[in-house]
Amino acid sequence: MASVSKLTEADVQILGFSVTDLRFPTSLDGVGSDAMHVGTNGSHPYVQLKTNHGELTGEGIAFSNGRGSELICMALEIFAKRVVGKTMQELTRNMGRTWRYMVADSKPVWRIVCDMSPEEVVQCIDFRYITDVITPEESIEMLKSTQEGKDARMNEALGNTAVPAYTTSPGWMAFTGDRMKEVLRETIEQGYTVFKFKVGTSVEKDREKLTAVRDVLGYDNGYQIMIDANQVWSVPEAIKYMKQLVEFKPVFIEEPTNPDDVLGHAAIRKALKPYGVGVATGEAAQNRITFKQLLQAEATDVCQIDAVRLGSVNECLAVMLMALKYKIPCVPHNGAMGLTELTSHLSTIDYVAVSGRKSMLENADSHRENLRHPSKIINAHYVTPLAPGYSTGYTDEALEKYTYPNGSFWKSELGQQIMAQPTGGEL
Repeated sequence: MASVSKLTEADVQILGFSVTDLRFPTSLDGVGSDAMHVGTNGSHPYVQLKTNHGELTGEGIAFSNGRGSELICMALEIFAKRVVGKTMQELTRNMGRTWRYMVADSKPVWRIVCDMSPEEVVQCIDFRYITDVITPEESIEMLKSTQEGKDARMNEALGNTAVPAYTTSPGWMAFTGDRMKEVLRETIEQGYTVFKFKVGTSVEKDREKLTAVRDVLGYDNGYQIMIDANQVWSVPEAIKYMKQLVEFKPVFIEEPTNPDDVLGHAAIRKALKPYGVGVATGEAAQNRITFKQLLQAEATDVCQIDAVRLGSVNECLAVMLMALKYKIPCVPHNGAMGLTELTSHLSTIDYVAVSGRKSMLENADSHRENLRHPSKIINAHYVTPLAPGYSTGYTDEALEKYTYPNGSFWKSELGQQIMAQPTGGEL
């Protein structure tokens, strides 16, 4: 068998795949809880592509709150069948064509993109439906203009200072009072200066929480906060509710209303702008067209691309370029159990190869012992991943324990209790 280092794209063929319904019992510790999602279990449908070289396996994940993961697994099986029999040469010689075919790498993903020329980056993107906002020719010129300083930004990436991190660890809805303050102080000691908190259950509780937050952080000590409602309000409710929280000086309110309501987000943004509070959204957007409309309508101050909901790096690149044109930062949505690892690539790509603007990336650390390539934070910055691929993959122990519904955890007494619990949506 040829060594991996001597293989060419034409030598590697995808022969088969496996799809695993992987679920983690996050309902036990409240990680991921918010005003909209209570008692859910963080889930990552997990696909592995098998090749004709046993040591080479392609891996990817999707994300849900548990209910409905079986549907995602069915979709993954449908999509995976489309690449069986294909060689890597067929799939990579024109990535834009491959993307259209699907919806139709010996380097880390971020480095593959960052090593591309502007023309090669643009070739990765399907511009159908977005040429009224940005064209391939315009994109090439924009990318050429951000080439200046790229070598220095690459050195920052290699020095682990390209992607500043902020944390949601003290901000989960289930964390209140002394527990919230304890975690907040712990993250301050770790070097964090930007924090996000879940809101939306009641004005009184949120004012109490944010008062406690500002008691710890103060207003003039270099700390920033953001707040996240996870879609819980109508547009009028969001405006009324937020006017009672603006005194705590959040940088933005994230997902204040239904994620498909572009004009609703625009109305909220307009109403909050005089108070110095922005709007962030996009984590539930499933394609570049939604982001196009958010930008056209001046409905967001932050594009929160989601690595798995958008479906590919290609689609994320399209959004990054549109955001660059509108001078709106891309701050990927993040979550634990595997998503953080993907988004560290995306933020690095945006900074080094696309916008040249340093932004920030959420860190939500949970169940990292189950990951084969867990992200790392040093001095409140992401350690840039250097291993080949997209930093995706779960340990054998995690697969044995959390595969749903027959993993050892889900077959245990506690797992069975969780599966039998009401979902919160019963009549």
